[in-house]
Amino acid sequence: MRYRTLGRTGLKLSEVSLGSWLAFGNSLEKHTVSDVVHRALDLGINHIDTADIYGNGTAETVLGEILGDIRRSSYVLASKVFWPTGAGPNDKGLSRKHIHETVDASLRRLETDYLDILYCHRFDTEVPLEETVTAMEDLVMRGRILYWGVSCWTAKQIAHACRLATRHKPVVEQPPYNIFDRHIEKDVLSTCTKERLGVVVWSPLAQGVLTGKYLKGLPANSRGADDKLYGLIRRYFEPQCTMAVKELVNIAKDANLTPSQIALGWCLRRNEITSVIVGARNVSQIEASTKVTLLPRSVLNAVEVIAKSAPSVSAVDPL
Repeated sequence: MRYRTLGRTGLKLSEVSLGSWLAFGNSLEKHTVSDVVHRALDLGINHIDTADIYGNGTAETVLGEILGDIRRSSYVLASKVFWPTGAGPNDKGLSRKHIHETVDASLRRLETDYLDILYCHRFDTEVPLEETVTAMEDLVMRGRILYWGVSCWTAKQIAHACRLATRHKPVVEQPPYNIFDRHIEKDVLSTCTKERLGVVVWSPLAQGVLTGKYLKGLPANSRGADDKLYGLIRRYFEPQCTMAVKELVNIAKDANLTPSQIALGWCLRRNEITSVIVGARNVSQIEASTKVTLLPRSVLNAVEVIAKSAPSVSAVDPL
């Protein structure tokens, strides 16, 4: 496993991070999650990403129980705040009140004294950005979080937050990125470079579609076969997307690589990208995702041809 420095910080993240969005606390048994987490750590993954709303808090609870006997300094733990965690008018968003109360709840569930990274899960148009930035800086000063970042913010929003912060600026952006969703190449990556933010991307495998496993239908126990998750993945089942995946699989075969290695290596070809977040429903999947390699220029060029002609598919639904 290789490691990259996160933006302007001294924090080093593994090139592959373990995510907990769709599986932990939802469809997987605790013993399976435990096997995946421990195997990921054994393979050199040191960054675990979660959020207060994943499984309505269950993902954090399960991770807290699993990580309890692991040396805290050996991993980097990230969570998020924004989406509703209750029915009250203040149980959502990026107000000072909700941010502080969400962090309290996340720390209890995760059974830890601090978060390494806290993300603003989306931009909040109803709260003054000054209030959000101040709340984040306050949490850093109190030692409840070590760094803070944003997720799915525009280049202008990121730059504005950096201007407002006086002592502790955001250090990372977390957007989706894959050959179907390249919107960050327009101005987000350049802004992050200018402001010295790291970039940790999610959905680098387009919900698993880029592995090629859906070319012959919907495998049992896959996300596509799950009625609840199918709505998230069906956007990648358009004929043009399928054709792009077939071409990617062929490139992988010719290069004696797996489609996952191609897709993840393509993301990591850019120095701006610090890490790619992958999910795993079993140990074999996390083992496959950690076999990242530097791709030869000929392979990168071939993938770039596919990426430029592939349809644009946003991984984020409009708010």
